[in-house]
Amino acid sequence: MLKVLSIRLVLFYRAHAPMYIRNRCRHTPSCSKYTLIALKRFGFVKGWKLGLKRIYRCRPPNGGIDYPPHK
Repeated sequence: MLKVLSIRLVLFYRAHAPMYIRNRCRHTPSCSKYTLIALKRFGFVKGWKLGLKRIYRCRPPNGGIDYPPHK
């Protein structure tokens, strides 16, 4: 249940956040897409943990292609 609510929250953010915020991500895929993948792959707790760690890394000089680990 929490996993589904979290996925909907991220999708809501992606639909309604201002473009100047969404286009600032230095990674591919974006931080919100990374979090969606992590939530689907690992569930609520570990998905958010990975997503928040990724957001923390999203600053210079970091960047580039970065996908969540596989199970």
